[in-house]
Amino acid sequence: MVSRIIENDIINRMDNEKVILLFGARQVGKTTLLKKLTYKSDAKTVWLNADDALTQSLFENFSLHSFRAHIGNPDLVVIDEAQQLNDIGRSLKQLIDSGISYQLLVSGSSAFELRNKTSEPLTGRKWEYHLFPFSYKEMANETNPITELQQLPVRLLYGMYPEVVTHPGDERQRLQMLMDSYLYKDVLMWQGLKKPEKIIQLLKALAMQVGNEVNYSELSRLLKLDRETVEKYIIILEQTYIIFKLPSFSANHRKELSKSRKIYFSDNGIRNILLSDFRPIEARQDIGALWENFVLSEFWKKEHNDMQYSNFYFWRTSDQQEIDLIIEKNGMLHTYEVKWNSRVKARFSTTFSNNYPNSTFDVINKDNFIEYLS
Repeated sequence: MVSRIIENDIINRMDNEKVILLFGARQVGKTTLLKKLTYKSDAKTVWLNADDALTQSLFENFSLHSFRAHIGNPDLVVIDEAQQLNDIGRSLKQLIDSGISYQLLVSGSSAFELRNKTSEPLTGRKWEYHLFPFSYKEMANETNPITELQQLPVRLLYGMYPEVVTHPGDERQRLQMLMDSYLYKDVLMWQGLKKPEKIIQLLKALAMQVGNEVNYSELSRLLKLDRETVEKYIIILEQTYIIFKLPSFSANHRKELSKSRKIYFSDNGIRNILLSDFRPIEARQDIGALWENFVLSEFWKKEHNDMQYSNFYFWRTSDQQEIDLIIEKNGMLHTYEVKWNSRVKARFSTTFSNNYPNSTFDVINKDNFIEYLS
């Protein structure tokens, strides 16, 4: 159920001039999409899996001559889970700069090594796409809106990883398997992380703070790590698609908080498995945090799936005025308050509306959210 917009855009970009990079956490459908693209193109394809010893040896001491000898004359070369390969960014740069006659399709469950290890070697040489767990919109289109609305309590608890959605009744075990798999492989095993247990402690702390501002200095004291290390770990968690950040919006008006940030999980199920908390919705005191994480992650996925790439913020002042979500798009500020209970009223801050007249305001609750996420 990959976004049709993303799939069609990739097909239109397959002209051999740039490498197509497909990023996303494990088990979100990257390999499925790659197979679909190769099938649709009806092209002669060489498929390289980074788990394979031969593929790893090709990139261990990469040379153009050796690579050409191994792949022959294909139309497409697919490299799956490429973040596991040694200095893959530099190798891809050499291939593109050599004037290849085939299309490179590359997937990775982390953008970390492809972007940072060789200081952005692919600048100007890539098209980049991001995949996430299923979105509510995708699920509603696959079944129907009524069925998916009935599944909302399940989605709030267990999230929407394909592995979880397609195995009803076994959600918790599947989530644990995913957690153990991609956390340990793609986060805890990064070179230079000497205290991997701190990552788990950090994730649990973030899970408890969903919807609240995150203070790096407080996390530093809690985890007994220096602030720089905390910031480094959070960047890694972002680049492995476990969390995403919302910065605070400010034009330096009086009382606006300009350096704060909130952190959300890309999937509710991951947040809940960290806390080992799958109590029913009606028994939870954290339903507000669950709902806010769900809505914001759905907006996040929708923006990427529709290839809109707007700017996301929250807003708060020192006297506790706040707005949960601001989406900056085409010169407008679309602001939202996120409330689980439709009977809870929310008012648009007059301070914000006076300072930013080019803004709209809506309240998203469990009874009206479909119109904003469809």
